[in-house]
Amino acid sequence: MSKRCGSELLIGVVAWLFGGLAYAGALDDAVQRGILRVGTTPTYVPFEMTNKQGEIVGFEVDLLQVMSRALGVELELVAVPYTELLAGLREGKFDLIGSGMTVTQERNLKLNFSDSFIVVGQSALLHPGLAGRVASIEDLDDAGYRVATVQGTTGQAAVRRFLGAARQSSFATPEEGVRQVVEGKADAFIHDAPYNLIAASRPENSTLLALEQPFTFEPLAFGLKKGDYDSLNWINHFLNQIAQDGTYDRLHDKWFKDTDWMAEMD
Repeated sequence: MSKRCGSELLIGVVAWLFGGLAYAGALDDAVQRGILRVGTTPTYVPFEMTNKQGEIVGFEVDLLQVMSRALGVELELVAVPYTELLAGLREGKFDLIGSGMTVTQERNLKLNFSDSFIVVGQSALLHPGLAGRVASIEDLDDAGYRVATVQGTTGQAAVRRFLGAARQSSFATPEEGVRQVVEGKADAFIHDAPYNLIAASRPENSTLLALEQPFTFEPLAFGLKKGDYDSLNWINHFLNQIAQDGTYDRLHDKWFKDTDWMAEMD
């Protein structure tokens, strides 16, 4: 190798190293822009949902609002269908995903997850005709039962794994899945326990039965592009900070213990 080629190679390596060090990831871009853009699907009660004024609100949204203030930027929520979140992140339509996303090994191959901010699990809402016939999730693993889920969710994956014998159908939103059971078009709806608990409390769903005990373990977290370790580091420290200073507990109680917010929902 000539001295000239060696020098050019060295310069290229140094430029690559310093270029990499100068880029701190999605949150650095958000600070430069003055706006944190977050991809979300506002149909997951009480994490992200639309109120009567058309605003996206919820527990996770409040966490993101506090995060944005800590960064010194505005929060912009980019609403997309759940099945388009990963593609939107890869294409740079938003800086991170904040949409009640469960950490799974399959998803972790496609993006990086922050530390979990809450742990949930799948539960079942049942048609009243199943009273006395279905006492556990295992009882639904039968070809005689019709089970509804939401497309692209871990609820759908759980049904495929645990209820392979049942007849399965999936829908775009959890509201559609619940409606299938209310109208007798499905025997059970499988979805995250917090959503099902609140859905069962609504007057239009009052006849439904609930298997409230979750049958899966599912940590929810924020998702970022693979390799964005600076942003992950910041978010993880942020989550630890709000857990220690009482902010997390205050927001958790607001959405999971109080019910005042329900009057503002569509």
